[in-house]
Amino acid sequence: MSACLQRFWTAYFFDLDGTLVDTAPDLHKALTHALKTYHYPLVDESLTRQFIGHGAQVMIERAIEHHDGDATDVSDVLTAFLDYYGEHTCVESKPYPTVTETLTALKARGAKLAVVTNKRKRFADLIVEALGWSDIFDLVVGGDTAENPKPASDPIDLTCMRLAMSTREVLFIGDSKTDVGAARAAGVPVVCVRDGYNEGIDAEALGADCVIDRFSELIPA
Repeated sequence: MSACLQRFWTAYFFDLDGTLVDTAPDLHKALTHALKTYHYPLVDESLTRQFIGHGAQVMIERAIEHHDGDATDVSDVLTAFLDYYGEHTCVESKPYPTVTETLTALKARGAKLAVVTNKRKRFADLIVEALGWSDIFDLVVGGDTAENPKPASDPIDLTCMRLAMSTREVLFIGDSKTDVGAARAAGVPVVCVRDGYNEGIDAEALGADCVIDRFSELIPA
């Protein structure tokens, strides 16, 4: 077992999409609506899963580029996406197995918990509230909260500052090279979940300190 899983950390920072919650069904429906509105070819949900992680605009750009489309309407497509997603943020999105139980257990042991995501904060807040996690998380930092989103260290640094934490007290949990890059830039250890939104990269190749198959592995014995 990796050393980062053998100890209890003062704070645990979590990515959201693909780490805590399977948000792809709702994101895919919003993407489909936006592409259809502006007469772009659609993409399968399996591709949408690979496009998640760098924010809505990048996801839309990748979907359009997949069919060699001219992305001149990205800002309009993005507006359509955001309008739809704002009304359907957490319809089919579900926590992964053992996530809620693990968060509750870590919180009960006195850990500070935070969401650090590239999703816009207002959408992250809606998901946290819809899933009944508002009392579990001490802070939600979105892709539009810090000066630069992940893989920059800014969101992690900001979260540490707001929670009055040293990076030596923090374990980051994510699912992608974006998360690993941010954690490395901030100087915190990082764990990756195996089956998240990792752009088609094998989880073992992401460069994390360790990879977990079940979320409950985060609870030290």
